[in-house]
Amino acid sequence: MGAVVLEHGRAVLAQAEALGQAVDRFKAGEGRVDVGTLQSVSHAILPTVLRLLREEHPRCDIRLSEPDEPRLGELDLLFYDGLISDETERVLLMEDPYLLVAPPGDLPEGPVSARKLDGKPMVAWPSSCDQPRLERSLADAGARPRIVFRSAGSETILSMVRAGMGLAVLPWLAIHQVVCRDCGAIHGPEGWPDLRVHDLDPTPARAIYLHWPPGRGDESPLAARTIEVAVEVARELAQQAPATRS
Repeated sequence: MGAVVLEHGRAVLAQAEALGQAVDRFKAGEGRVDVGTLQSVSHAILPTVLRLLREEHPRCDIRLSEPDEPRLGELDLLFYDGLISDETERVLLMEDPYLLVAPPGDLPEGPVSARKLDGKPMVAWPSSCDQPRLERSLADAGARPRIVFRSAGSETILSMVRAGMGLAVLPWLAIHQVVCRDCGAIHGPEGWPDLRVHDLDPTPARAIYLHWPPGRGDESPLAARTIEVAVEVARELAQQAPATRS
């Protein structure tokens, strides 16, 4: 009898907890939203989204994580550079073009043909998220760079380029805040420009999506408002991004 009561009691408690979380999420002003993100979105899009949400709902509970796998699980929203499942609802936030980063004088000024990267040493992100698709895009353009080092940190990659390890191809979102708009260069720790940023021809680009479970926008006003704010912020940011070349 005790075992039977314990089994059913656990189920009842789990349902009560789920109900409590659903109620919390429904209360927009004092609600909760669990958001999964990735590094460059955390760096470039989320800070503005969070600031605007907190101005509107000072007591809201926003919980962030950078999941290892691109899946929603218990998340209300997930930023990801690609599609994850036909079962999710989603919105395309922006196209994020990739740019070439090299030491000054290493390449001619202006746009660089992707073919010129063939055989060149390159420092790159790990083979996850959109990175495999980027490398396939370069191969389709006739370029198979020689990957000499992989790191998930954009600053680490830039440091390795400064050290002469190789070139780098990084998305605009990951580096736009450190690129000088007037000179198209990245300034080093000492303050002078020590890396040049080039457009690629053709220009690979990754798609930044926001995913959520079906119906979540109807169930949670806070989640719905987060989607609206993210779309607005990304739209403004996309207007600053370099134009792509086909």
